[in-house]
Amino acid sequence: MSLIDHLDHLVLTCVDVKATKRFYVDVLQMELETFGEGRMAFRFGNQKINLHVRGKEYEPKAHIPAPGALDLCFIAAVPLDRVIERLGQMNVPIIEGPVERTGATRKLRSVYMRDPDFNLIEISEYL
Repeated sequence: MSLIDHLDHLVLTCVDVKATKRFYVDVLQMELETFGEGRMAFRFGNQKINLHVRGKEYEPKAHIPAPGALDLCFIAAVPLDRVIERLGQMNVPIIEGPVERTGATRKLRSVYMRDPDFNLIEISEYL
């Protein structure tokens, strides 16, 4: 049995807060959360993405925090076709998909895009 149950949050390091906020809040419709002394996070489900700005990271931080280094897979709360429609409305190019992939628990149907820092973002639905 694993010692770990689930992921609570992860930290995304960005260059442009405004562009990052637009992508995660306006495009992906995550909830903006502010906390502490001006800190920001994007909440979805029971998880969140804490935001750091390159060169102004909060301690402790990753050894080498780097924008564009993440490859994330999100499970959609709505049918993937609605996600694809939303991405089109918001002029976010899909760089691959829809394609079938293997997720942590079962097969997925996925589309891929880049966020403003060029992190690879996969949005999927279970098959």
